[in-house]
Amino acid sequence: MFRLWAKEWKEGHLVKDAVIEDASDETRTHKVFRGLEEACREFDLAKPIWLDKTVRDFQRHARCRFNQDAFMESIDFDYLEIQIIEEDSTF
Repeated sequence: MFRLWAKEWKEGHLVKDAVIEDASDETRTHKVFRGLEEACREFDLAKPIWLDKTVRDFQRHARCRFNQDAFMESIDFDYLEIQIIEEDSTF
């Protein structure tokens, strides 16, 4: 099972969170993109842009933050964070 935790943070406080599960046979990358898309739909947000720093952070830590720079529209929180909390044992 693959699980992605999406969290909205404002002023150091967790405002919203959701855990997205994916049991498909897709690649890890597809699961991450699909999980982010589903979290944005649940939070009623436009999908953020993957900036170079965001990609590097995610590759290193399986976690990253999308701040205002990653969104085309104005957001009313500080950042959206995604983190993989469970991965399939085989790819």
